[in-house]
Amino acid sequence: MGMKLSQFTFELADDLLAEHPAEHRDESKLMVIDRKTGTIEHKMFKDLINYFDEDDVMVFNDTKVFPARLYGNKEKTGARIEVFLLRELNPETRLWDVLVDPARKIRIGNKLYFGEDESLVAEVIDNTTSRGRTLRFLYDGSYEDFRSKMRELGETPLPKYIKRDVSPEDEERYQTIYAKNEGAVAAPTAGLHFSKHLMKRLEIKGVNFADVTLHIGLGTFNPVEVEDLSKHKMDSEEICIEKEATEIINRGLDEKRRICAVGTTVMRTLESAVSSNQRLNEYEGWTNKFIFPPYDFSIANCMVTNFHMPKSTLLMMISAFAGHELMEKAYKEAVKENYRFYSYGDAMLII
Repeated sequence: MGMKLSQFTFELADDLLAEHPAEHRDESKLMVIDRKTGTIEHKMFKDLINYFDEDDVMVFNDTKVFPARLYGNKEKTGARIEVFLLRELNPETRLWDVLVDPARKIRIGNKLYFGEDESLVAEVIDNTTSRGRTLRFLYDGSYEDFRSKMRELGETPLPKYIKRDVSPEDEERYQTIYAKNEGAVAAPTAGLHFSKHLMKRLEIKGVNFADVTLHIGLGTFNPVEVEDLSKHKMDSEEICIEKEATEIINRGLDEKRRICAVGTTVMRTLESAVSSNQRLNEYEGWTNKFIFPPYDFSIANCMVTNFHMPKSTLLMMISAFAGHELMEKAYKEAVKENYRFYSYGDAMLII
């Protein structure tokens, strides 16, 4: 039997959970961990540039977060219901997988009304899980009009641990500056630290950029609840790796450069499409890959990531990459040095 869930628990005080982003994207703290020497250094995120040279490769997840949280009113009772959009099932019939809260009030056949003018209506078609429902949206107008209506009524889907109201700042900051393919309900948080200025400096230094896409679902954040990690099932998420990205990354591998996965989602995407000779393949489809120790990584040889929650699949992947003991040491140090955890928190570079 491999590693167990109990090896990934640690005490985390609430005040270490970052409620707000750092004032400037690239000025959060950066912990640099060297896997060869086992050393830990404390830097600022913009110091990242000192660890990369010409023709090294940085791989980004270019998914874009859409405003996935809507508030509607239930017909007859007018009760306020939160609807969290998970994924579109069918553009033509406007069917969506959603979570509803409070769920006990929402039954098949109920109608929900959105917006001041109630121009958007949804009917509950099916139950999927305890909080999950399938909704059919009813809206007069083209698909483009429908999607822009959804955007107008939706709110930035900040993670639940952030108890404050969503601000205009969040619309900008809970999105990477390179986001372009809409489809995520959570931001690829390691990428939130990159500023335009830092990207420009990396480019001038000759670092190559490659984009892949993984549309992050909420399943990424489900804590693991089984002691035997091999029994945990990941939700599937949609990924896309295009030819251009494979060429940049495979050339970097052939030249023995640094290939840096910016975030756990990039790492999962890359590991989901490895060829028999340990190179990256083009791929479009779904992945439910769960990476936990022990695991041999094929593509990326360094990574940027945030500080993750106890018992999370993300922490398990990082442990597989950095080594469990080194990771435990790093997290103890992070707590001691008041690093900020989770979505708006500080970052780690593992080389």
